[in-house]
Parts: sequence; structure tokens; C-alpha cells
Amino acid sequence: MTREQLRPDDHPNEHFLLTTVVGSYPKPKWLNRADELHEDHDHGFDDEQLREAHDDAARLITHEHERAGVDAVVDGEMRRNEMVEFFAERIDGYEFNGPVKVWGHNYFDKPSVSSEVEYDEPWLVDEFEFTAEAASRPVKVPITGPYTLANWSFNEAYDDEETLAYELADLVNEEIGKLVAAGARYIQIDEPALATTPDDYAIVGECLDRIVADIPEDVRIGLHVCYGDYSRVYPEINEFPIDEFDVELCNGEYEQLEVFADEAFDPDLALGVVDAHTAEVESVEAIKENIKRGFEVVPPEQLTVSPDCGLKLLPREVAYGKMENMVQAAREVEAELDAGEVDVGFAGTAATADD
Repeated sequence: MTREQLRPDDHPNEHFLLTTVVGSYPKPKWLNRADELHEDHDHGFDDEQLREAHDDAARLITHEHERAGVDAVVDGEMRRNEMVEFFAERIDGYEFNGPVKVWGHNYFDKPSVSSEVEYDEPWLVDEFEFTAEAASRPVKVPITGPYTLANWSFNEAYDDEETLAYELADLVNEEIGKLVAAGARYIQIDEPALATTPDDYAIVGECLDRIVADIPEDVRIGLHVCYGDYSRVYPEINEFPIDEFDVELCNGEYEQLEVFADEAFDPDLALGVVDAHTAEVESVEAIKENIKRGFEVVPPEQLTVSPDCGLKLLPREVAYGKMENMVQAAREVEAELDAGEVDVGFAGTAATADD
């Protein structure tokens, strides 16, 4: 899907900075309560009631994204729990043996790969079809990538993690094929593990080659890698078969932005312009300055505007405020570009607004 296909029919400006969200969003408190009631087998809150609650929440958050003005929306991952657990529960070969302490008082139900992984039933097709029906704007589908699914699991079945990652990449490819058949045209692969083990970028590259095999060219593939040392994966990511590279830089006050200015940045840049880790809503003016930092790396036609990462840990009103101000900032920067008020200098030359 090209950027122009994502432009709304009523877009007010000649320039178009695509706005989207990374994926997760705060769940309504009543949905968390519904999940708790479903887990309590003595309560009688059955599968059908939980499904209705998930449907209501997915519809609500999809519309919330649209009300904020986001161009490409998601349902806030209302049906998902944790980004690895959700998929491990749906892949044959995984099993769960209890939570593992990851930091502080936080626990992660880290799965084990106990036998050969296999594809059984679709993971996300029902979720996508429901969201697409509820939405009036294009829908993006986030999928946890095979490298992270392998790296964040106990491997008890394969000779090495690399082999497991490639097997999982083939399964992701199969899932994307079913999503495409259902109408999906914007897929985001989430690989946070790459930032913590960046020396494995070649493995991620091979995984991506497998993921996009036989996928139509009109399907937009994004790669989201949050935090970490980007200098250890750039310019290598230019060789990845992706249309968009999504990075978390706002939280670090764009200290690593210069990493991407050393060589031409080939894919589109999805730049985090609001901080997903602070419960304060940035002003429109502050976000505009963050957006313009992206022009140091790519021209406007290659810039996507998004939060740094998923917003699920924030208060819901804060998450909405960040999205709303982000969209307003993008539209104002577009208008300034139309009027010639922004001197766009990319590939290492800073962009500045004229007084």
C-alpha cells in the first residue's frame, strides 16, 4: 500500500505526513474487569460474554483513534495480553510453565518451545476483519516478529535460536498471506528483541526475506524496533525488504537521530514524536519541533508520524491527548510545508522553520 493510498479523501493539505500508532493502547477498565471475571470459573462469565466485551472495546478504541484523526488505525490490541504470549498461545509447539521474573516486581509468562512449531489456525484474521468493518480509515496490523518470538522464549526443541526464528518466520509469512487474502494491506512487524541483541541483524534480515516471500508488492511492510543502539543495525536495515522503519527516539531526546544521517535512509522513516513512557501530553508546538527533526533524515514524502511505542501503560486520557496533539501537529507542519515555511534539508542537514 503506497503512502498516497493512505491519504484520506478529505485531507486538507497538499503535503501528507502519514500519522499512525504503533499498536497497543490503554484498555478500558471494564474490559480488564471482564477478563478477570472470565478467569474466575466460579463467576459464570462465559466465552461469548468475553467475546462481546472484546468486540465492544475494539470498536470503541478504533473509533477513538479515528476521532483523534489518525490516518492508519489499529484496535489498540484489545484482544491481546502480552506481545509474545498472545502468539505463543496460537502456535503449535509452544507451552507455558509459569511466569518468569523479568524486572522489579514484574513477571512475564515466558513460553517454551517444546516441539516443532507449526501453523494451525489464523492468529489475527478475525481481529483484522472486525476492525476493518468498524473502521472508516485504513487498518494497520501489528504482528510480533519471529526473532522476538524465538528470543523471548525457552528453546527446548531446536538446535539453535536461529533455526527456530526461521521456522517462525515461515509461519508469520503464512499468517500474512491469510491477512492479505482478507484485505489487509499494512503490516507492522514488531522486533523489540533486535535492539537488545543487535548483532543478530542478519538473522532478522533473513526472517524478513522469508516473511515477505510471495506477498504482493502493494502490501506495506513496516518494522518497529524500540529502544536500543540503532548504530549497530544501521545502515544494514537499508537492505531489509521493508517499506518503513519505525524507531523510538523521542524518549531519548533524538540523541541517536544522527545515526541515520550518515548514509541515505532508504525506507520511509516512522518517527516517534510523543513519548510513550511519560504521562504528560506534549504540546502541539513541541510535537511540531519533533516532527521537523525527521526532516534531518528524510524528505516529507518519506516521513510517518507516530508515538515512540505502544501507549498501553498510560492513562487513557493521556494516550488520547498525545494522539490528538500529534495529529494536529502533523497537519500544521503540512500546512507550513505547503506555504514554503519549512526549509527541508535531509541527509544530515538540519531542517529549520523560517521566522
